[in-house]
Amino acid sequence: MRITKAPEVDYPGISLRQLERTDIPQWYAYLSKQHVVQHTSWNLSSESDLLPMFDAIDSTLFTSIRRLAIIDGVNDNLIGTIGLHSISEANKSAEVAYDLAPECWGKGIASAVCSAFTQWAFLEYGFIRVQGTVLETNLGSAKVLRNSGFQFEGRLRSFRIVRTKPGNFDMYARLSTD
Repeated sequence: MRITKAPEVDYPGISLRQLERTDIPQWYAYLSKQHVVQHTSWNLSSESDLLPMFDAIDSTLFTSIRRLAIIDGVNDNLIGTIGLHSISEANKSAEVAYDLAPECWGKGIASAVCSAFTQWAFLEYGFIRVQGTVLETNLGSAKVLRNSGFQFEGRLRSFRIVRTKPGNFDMYARLSTD
């Protein structure tokens, strides 16, 4: 589902906008680096592997994924993305997912974006729960979720296949009442 009004981010020079097909080369440029995806379930072999996501974004169903581009205002470059998937209208819940170019790691950008985006999702869509799952080895992503007000809920064993092997994921969640 396309987003017409993106949330404001409380981080100087960082903004959000709808992710577009024209962003694919910049997005794939960092997602193609092994050290970027080693603690994630991304499994990409070419830019074309990102195309199906845009078909889902273009869907008008409430349960369709949403994905925004994280933009560096200094040079107007895509430096990451954030979005929602596994959306349940009946349960008023969704799962957040994000990625960030490695040159932006450790600066608080992901935490600021995740916090603003999650609060916006509560207000915009009436969700009562937004959850995030991270591969148990992805300590940086777990820190982003904690910094964004998410609480650790437990470990999901063999939750998702990660490059042909089952991976354990840690579950975090933030409620609209938190």
